[in-house]
Amino acid sequence: MEYTKKSWYKTWRGAVILFFSTIILFVLAVGVFYFVGVVKNAKNELGGQAAAKLSGPVYQAAAGEHYWLGTDQAKITIVEFGDFACPVCEKAFPTIREISLKYKNDIKLIWRDYPVVQDYSALLALAGRCAGEQGLFWPMHDKLFQNQGVNTAEELTALANQVGTDTVRFKNCLSQQKYLPQIKKDLLDGQTFGNIGTPTYFINGYRVPGDIPYDMFVKIIEELKK
Repeated sequence: MEYTKKSWYKTWRGAVILFFSTIILFVLAVGVFYFVGVVKNAKNELGGQAAAKLSGPVYQAAAGEHYWLGTDQAKITIVEFGDFACPVCEKAFPTIREISLKYKNDIKLIWRDYPVVQDYSALLALAGRCAGEQGLFWPMHDKLFQNQGVNTAEELTALANQVGTDTVRFKNCLSQQKYLPQIKKDLLDGQTFGNIGTPTYFINGYRVPGDIPYDMFVKIIEELKK
């Protein structure tokens, strides 16, 4: 009598293996579709959050003469009310600088002082403006964040020297509190606009409080560019 060996999948053991393999493949397929859906929903949610953040009243936060980067005829204006002593502003500083470079032909980025974090915050704001009268506001702006914690006139003069200011002129400006009225104006405007802390951004006039992640900043700008 001739013996014919059964195919493996026709045996009970083969059938069991085939059954469980099918289940495993099904679970993996469901997992892949679920993961893709989660990623897609996350992207949609990011877009929704970005759109939601640009809502409410529109404020004239960019009005007046202020230090700015980018292009003067930009379709997108971003105003930051910040404090050089603010740790959240310091954390956001690299993002803002990267955005200012990436979109230098698309945005106008404006700095306004909102010195509320420390009792020496106004002194830091004065240091920025005293460097600014010598055409060195933005280098000083960067130095103040890179060296957050400096809080004396001597330390600030040393930073001003590093960015290339005439330090005698800088020290005179600082001691005379030459730009205190402009700083007070920024502070009063910020309070009028409803600022409750730093940083507070105004994107095309819409108030967006707190740190904005880089990806969300990009999403907002790309949407406004359309």
